[in-house]
Formats: sequence, structure tokens, C-alpha cells
Amino acid sequence: MMRWFAVLAAAGLAACSEAPPETKAPPAAKPALTVSTVQPQTLDWPQTLTAGGNVAAWQEAIIGPEIANQRIVEVLANVGDVVKRGQVLARIAPETVASEFAETRAGVAEAEAALAEARAHLERSRQLRDKGFFSAQQLTQAQAAAETAQARVEAAKARQQTAGLRKSKAEILAPDAGIISARSATVGATVQPGQELFRLIRGGRLEWRAEIAAADLTRLRPGVAATVVTPAGERLQGKLRALAPTVDSRSHTALVYVDLPADAARKISAGMFARGEFDLGAKPALTVPQSAVLLREGFAYVFRLEGGKVQQLKVTPGRRVDDRIEVSGLDPAARVVAGGVGFLADGDAVRVVDSEAKPGK
Repeated sequence: MMRWFAVLAAAGLAACSEAPPETKAPPAAKPALTVSTVQPQTLDWPQTLTAGGNVAAWQEAIIGPEIANQRIVEVLANVGDVVKRGQVLARIAPETVASEFAETRAGVAEAEAALAEARAHLERSRQLRDKGFFSAQQLTQAQAAAETAQARVEAAKARQQTAGLRKSKAEILAPDAGIISARSATVGATVQPGQELFRLIRGGRLEWRAEIAAADLTRLRPGVAATVVTPAGERLQGKLRALAPTVDSRSHTALVYVDLPADAARKISAGMFARGEFDLGAKPALTVPQSAVLLREGFAYVFRLEGGKVQQLKVTPGRRVDDRIEVSGLDPAARVVAGGVGFLADGDAVRVVDSEAKPGK
């Protein structure tokens, strides 16, 4: 029995003398994704200001009659016609004005005959006065009669000139070259003073009236180049002519006026809405591929590589050109994940392959 206890005691001491088991280190974090990285590039990019607005006539001339209560007998122009300065657009019945002109012409002839008679009488009065047969008073009366006849001739000629002017106004003429944009003249209608018969886009010139936010007005100057895109997708090159001197107090926008090229009327019409942009020159931009930017909950992020892990960094996006985007809030020397950012989270371990070389190397 004693021998049995001795064996058990020996076994217990042996068990207590054994070394404790070794503690194993935790396994290394497995990379979440294999990625490639890029370094931001600084590029000279154009600055543009986008706007929208209506196309309108540069200047519109309203053409109406200059004589009243006469009938239109012929209309020679329609909407869309390209006309020249002085071209006949419509004709008014000439009978009344022609008769008035004939009457005044006859009045001139009558006044000139009376003047000739008064001058002859004055000449005879002078001769008789020299011979003592006429008094000084009679000579004065003859001279006054001749001067009165001369005045009547001048008055008759003025009436004839007025009648001739009215006769010439029987034709409605284009005051300038351009495009007919509206027509209300109809054959048989009686014209009245101030009545609109035609509307003309002077020179066929159109302009783009763009609406610009008040905060952006200081970025624009007359002469800045602008590109206007028609509803059909054609691009028209224009130039900023003027900025409105006032800002709308409700919308906080102002109009700017852009001259369009001479042939713009063939590609776009007055009254159309169009979008365009102003060229504000080039400015350096820190850019990354658009695939490197993650849009999440209304914000933009990139993933910067830091010792085998990625750090989510908030950036502010800017201009976009082709497949690159301008960002601010990023160190130009940083290395960022080039793609697949939608599968990453802040602090993920990654394996980097095929990193792009730094710019300039």
C-alpha cells in the first residue's frame, strides 16, 4: 500500500515539473483586395462657366405705314424671307396720293405763272416810274405783289414735295437688311398710323441672353469666348458683348449678351432656349482618375495607401475632363487606389500590384 502512494506522488511531481504550453501569435490580417495605385497629376485645365438662356434678335425693327386710311394692294414679303435695305415689302393703293401729287403740281404751275406776271408788272412799273408816270407808292405795291407771288410759288413747291413724299410712301420699304420675323400685313386692309405691318431682325443677327448667378459675374468680361449648343447639338462660337448693369433681386441672376455668328439664324431660331459655356482660360488642377473617387452619401472620397492599408480621405471634386477629375484636399505626393474603391473600407489591408510610375518618371 505504501508503495502505491509513493508511485502516485512521484507521478504528480513529474506532472508539475512539465513546462507550460507555448502561446501562438494571432494570424496576420489577410489583404481585402488586390489594388493598383496612382499619384495625383497636376494638369493645366480650361476653366468654364456653364449657363442657360434664350436666343433673341440682336435688334428688331417694327415696320409700319407712314400714310393713313389707304388700302394695301400687294404684299411682297413673308415670314422668314431675307430682305435687303430698300426692298419693297408691300404696296398701298396709289390712286389718292397720286391725285394729290398731280393737284399740287398744278398748283406750282399756277403760282409760277402768277409770279411771272407779277415780275413783268414790276418791271413796267419801274420803267413808268422813271418816266414820271408812276408814283413811288404804285411802284412799292408792284414790288410787294411780286414778292407775294414768289412766296406763293415756294409754298406750292413745298406742298408738292409733301405730296411727292406721301406718294413715295405708298411702297413699304425695308429700313435695313435682315430677316422678316413677323408679318401682319394683308391685302385689302386699311392702314393706320403706328400700325405694325412687318417685324425685321436687323442684319439677321441673333444673340444669346444667358442668365448668370450674381456671384459669377465678376468672372466675366466683354470679349470672353462662349460656346452655345443648339437643341440639335450643333456648337456655335460666340463672343460676350455686354453684361447687364442690374441683378434680379428675386432670382439673384443677371443677363449677359453673347453675339452669335452671322449664320446662326440657319441653325437656331429666336425664342429658343439654349445652353452654353464661357471659356475663362486655363488653370492648374490636381487630378486623379474618376475611378479613384468614391461617391458615398453625397460626399467624395479617395483611399490613400498607408503601410499596406488604405485610409479613406474626404476630397472636394471639381472639373471633369475625359476620364479624370479635379480634387482638392489631397496631398499631391499621396498614393491613392486607382480603382475598385467601392469594395474598400477605411483601414482595409490591401495588396498593391502594378502601381503607376510617378509623373515625370
